[in-house]
Amino acid sequence: MLYSLPLLAPLLLAGASLFAFRGPGLRPRRAIQVAEGAALAAFLVALLSGLVLALHGPGTSVPIGFGMLALSSRLDAVSLVMLLLVSFIGWAVLRYAGTFLDGEQRQGPFTGWMTATLAAVLLLVQSGTLLQFVIGWLLTSRLLHQLLLFYPERIAAQRAARKKRIVSRIGDVALIGAVLLLAKVYGTGDIATILAAARAGEGLPAVTVAAALLALVALLKSAQFPTHGWLTEVMETPTPVSALLHAGVVNAGGFLLIRFADVMLQAPVVLAVLVMVGGFTALFASLVMLTQPAVKTSLAWSTVAQMGFMILQCGLALFPIALLHIVAHSLYKAHAFLASGTAIETIAAIKRPGPIAIPNARAVGRAFLLALAIYAVIGLLFGFADKPPQALALGAILIFGVAYLIAQGLADAAPWALTWRTALYAITAATTYFALQRIADALMIGTLPPTPEPGPLEWTLMLTAILSFGAVAIAQSLLPLWGHHPAAAGLRVHLANGLYVNALFDRLLGGWTLPRTAAVTADTAKD
Repeated sequence: MLYSLPLLAPLLLAGASLFAFRGPGLRPRRAIQVAEGAALAAFLVALLSGLVLALHGPGTSVPIGFGMLALSSRLDAVSLVMLLLVSFIGWAVLRYAGTFLDGEQRQGPFTGWMTATLAAVLLLVQSGTLLQFVIGWLLTSRLLHQLLLFYPERIAAQRAARKKRIVSRIGDVALIGAVLLLAKVYGTGDIATILAAARAGEGLPAVTVAAALLALVALLKSAQFPTHGWLTEVMETPTPVSALLHAGVVNAGGFLLIRFADVMLQAPVVLAVLVMVGGFTALFASLVMLTQPAVKTSLAWSTVAQMGFMILQCGLALFPIALLHIVAHSLYKAHAFLASGTAIETIAAIKRPGPIAIPNARAVGRAFLLALAIYAVIGLLFGFADKPPQALALGAILIFGVAYLIAQGLADAAPWALTWRTALYAITAATTYFALQRIADALMIGTLPPTPEPGPLEWTLMLTAILSFGAVAIAQSLLPLWGHHPAAAGLRVHLANGLYVNALFDRLLGGWTLPRTAAVTADTAKD
């Protein structure tokens, strides 16, 4: 019965959802209080579940149902981290929404849909059976669709929601196909049993097909190139929905790969595809992000880039680090969206600085050499020997971002205070990376599989990723020196439009001619 404790979390939020739907639409004070209380209670349930895990170890609750049609709660390190994360962010978003939507005519239904979506996500992350995983996945997608269309009269909202629905339905079909294949191959719907069998090498070669389908689902859910357009267009929804989407729901693709890590390891070619798609998406989206003038649009492209980097981590079989990335990105992005309004005011109030120190090519070269030297020293202190090559390659990619900051400090016009500060940032970043990696690996021992030794394909992909990210970081550092060139201005325009990939995707889907009823509704709303 102890392992059934996590099920209380989604039940509490589901009850709050029903209460919100029964209440008034305008200023539902009691419904807002109940929703916030249910989210806080869900977080406390997650904390108590952590105590159960610490005392009794991982386990699965008694199934509700029979055979393949059973539901159960799986409590281990992965599900516990996600329970804590989702319940905490859900509580913060609900508190924010209570004030943000004050006076909105349909605040009551909004609270109901929001709490229902949180309940579905909590049900998903603790799934102990394939059936529950599919139910949680489909419910999350459907309920999120309701939130995206909270303002159904807005044409842009309809377009984004329609595109997201098409992408999601393709992913849903692939997920159901993967689940049916896993259930047939292993003869059970229990996820823990399937993972143990996959870790033992059973089920080949059919499990490779299942891994490919799971990878497709994750790529679609995480808005990876070239199906990323729906995420960058979801701008007409209320800010709390954006925070929940970018800080929570979009992470479901990464969670899927982490949960079925043992299955994914049986298909090295599939992991290689994840590295290529995720790495390219991270580079592409990060460049586009720099050209976006709107705060929410820039944050959306940032999410696409972060999800690409997370997919890259999963492709390198660094599943504990990918889970850590989910936590860090979720907390950061929730804060970024909820504080986006005040951020604009804060930036506008800042006094314009004096001349900016522009590093030349020599300063950029010294910066990258210094960043790599700091990374090497910190790595030696933590011990390179027990680190997989994939983790070291990932660390090298991360340090390139810090090298960009160091380059500013090494510019000829930069004061010594800036030089020392940027060097300190580099040391802190390298130390934090190795420390958090060690913590994540220690917490996930026995839950997630260790990273395997890389083969020739993996070495080639790692080297390509390091060179690609390094080249982009150097180009960004030298941007002030070549950004005035006419070719750079043209490139900036193309990047601002996402290289028109989304327009091509729109044309592939047959355009966006809305039904007559929708157009009439929109015109009526304007009148």
